[in-house]
Amino acid sequence: MNVLLIGSGGREHALAWKIAQSPKLTTLYAAPGNPGIADCATCVTLNVDDHAAVIAFCREKSVPFVVVGPEAPLVAGLADALRAEGIAVFGPSAAAAQLEGSKGFTKDLCAKYDIPTGTYQRFNNAPKAKAYVRAQGAPIVVKADGLAAGKGVTVAMTVDEACAAIDDCFEGAFGAAGAEVVVEAYLDGEEASFFCLCDGKTLLALASAQDHKRVGDGDTGPNTGGMGAYSPAPVMTPEIVARTMEEIIEPTMRGMAADGHPFSGVFFAGLMITAKGPELIEYNVRFGDPECQVLMMRLKSDLLELLLATAEGRLHEVTAEWRDETALTVVMASKGYPGSYEKNTPIAPLPAPTETQRIFHAGTALKDGRLVATGGRVLNVTAFGGSVTEAQARAYAMADQVDWPNGFMRSDIGWRAVAREN
Repeated sequence: MNVLLIGSGGREHALAWKIAQSPKLTTLYAAPGNPGIADCATCVTLNVDDHAAVIAFCREKSVPFVVVGPEAPLVAGLADALRAEGIAVFGPSAAAAQLEGSKGFTKDLCAKYDIPTGTYQRFNNAPKAKAYVRAQGAPIVVKADGLAAGKGVTVAMTVDEACAAIDDCFEGAFGAAGAEVVVEAYLDGEEASFFCLCDGKTLLALASAQDHKRVGDGDTGPNTGGMGAYSPAPVMTPEIVARTMEEIIEPTMRGMAADGHPFSGVFFAGLMITAKGPELIEYNVRFGDPECQVLMMRLKSDLLELLLATAEGRLHEVTAEWRDETALTVVMASKGYPGSYEKNTPIAPLPAPTETQRIFHAGTALKDGRLVATGGRVLNVTAFGGSVTEAQARAYAMADQVDWPNGFMRSDIGWRAVAREN
């Protein structure tokens, strides 16, 4: 089977690496891909915003199945366009992708179907939003409603900080994503990510992970797209997983179907494990980045078969097997990220993968035959271990071999779990 993978980040490199291992695969194409993806797929130049061009490519190359990596093409309706032409696709419709495309849509769904989440209000102007913040007090959370590349959320510890975040949204810091704002209660607890495949009527729980959103050690500094992750997350005990499925994921699947937009793809639930149990922070409608990297390292099953079963509505036929070991990934980013940073800085040839360590490319390119950093998050150094402590040691040992003067990384990915183990 020929497959087209849409995307160019670390998540897509991990997906490409895993899909390429499938005996079902004939040729894997990636649009646009990156130098790491090029090691396991044929990278093609294709404007994924031009749905007709994507369909024409699939016809020309006899591609019956498309895997959409990032959220923006899903929110823009790429999956709908492909399905209308009889091409199977992993990823939800535009209507179902609103779960990520609009924070307000998700909060309204939670309210309607009694899914545990923080209390909230939606606002389309700054004065009313600020008045609500002053009435509620801090800490409080301010979110741009739309897609903001993981950076549209402010956990404000003071009223002034919350009001500044509201101004940022309405003054265009996040473009159209900030035209509406969701202000919600601060949830106290430990964050975790949980992933579950859904074909509209059947769920297949995958695995848990814990992301590290803030740029600095000890979870300090501004939010980023993610500076590292590990899987599984110890806070996601069997009891918490069962409650997450019963109280959050299942009502979402049923509610989406009842509201006329059944969900097909992956539920990525961002959770806060509070004294009351799991509560939903937000949904994403694609694999996490960098969580996907650690999930793919641990997955023993054929990923292509799982994604295809999801797309074809036969999820009840498959199961997912996992390695017991911990996988941990450290993001190497360009100095200055998540603010402005220099582009096209040179990276020396990377250390070769081992049985327990490998590097996934994110924001990289080849210029005159040399590897350069083109993005904010650039490399994902990923390793296995019998414990979080061991996986952390192996990941940082490989990261220390990377010769890239303009790169930086957090030094404490997995710190909570390491402290628990020790």
